[in-house]
Amino acid sequence: MDSASVGGAATDPNSVNEGPSSAVVTASATPPTVPQQGGAGESSSSPAPPSRYESQKRRDWNTFLQYLKNHKPPLTLARCSGAHVIEFLKYLDQFGKTKVHITGCPYFGHPNPPAPCSCPLKQAWGSLDALIGRLRAAYEENGGRPESNPFAARAVRIYLREVREGQAKARGIPYEKKKRKRSTVNTTAVGVNFSVAATQSIDGGGGSGGGGDYIAGGTAANVATATTAAATATTTNV
Repeated sequence: MDSASVGGAATDPNSVNEGPSSAVVTASATPPTVPQQGGAGESSSSPAPPSRYESQKRRDWNTFLQYLKNHKPPLTLARCSGAHVIEFLKYLDQFGKTKVHITGCPYFGHPNPPAPCSCPLKQAWGSLDALIGRLRAAYEENGGRPESNPFAARAVRIYLREVREGQAKARGIPYEKKKRKRSTVNTTAVGVNFSVAATQSIDGGGGSGGGGDYIAGGTAANVATATTAAATATTTNV
């Protein structure tokens, strides 16, 4: 083995001649008292990095534009319709990772099949629904009009509903909407009234500060007054 490779850059004649001189120039030319980083101006001028949602939305938008470019015949965004959006969603199924059992499969409707099968992998309904939401926002952010947004077309909504119902039956995992409870809404309203009453009593009726900070700094008498007033209001509402 060559001794130059073992010794690294220090054994190179060029590096030996340049290394010390450059180090000396740097040390003499740089004032030791001037800070190089951490200044207020530098931190304020640097732009904030995009959020995860914004980054994903940009990638989805570029993917859709590339799909239109590769479409046969090529499509422009102005001529894109809800039918083309549905074609795009079906095209993405080839990259899916969700097992969707077909009707003749013995594991059709089983959420946890005991053995593998040859049913195809597709995009999950939740992934497609979130994708359409991001593309719908990206379309309008890039100059598209809301009334001509192909991602908000009725045909796309119908297709997503059919995918949701079909995958629910095939996988045995129903997608149920959460039902609203009237008692929960009333309880929330009472809690809000209590917080407002407590804040106003402790803050002296000004309403200029945050509820949490002012509640923590109030006196015991004010807290008791607010509690009694909230309890009376709750009894009257019920």
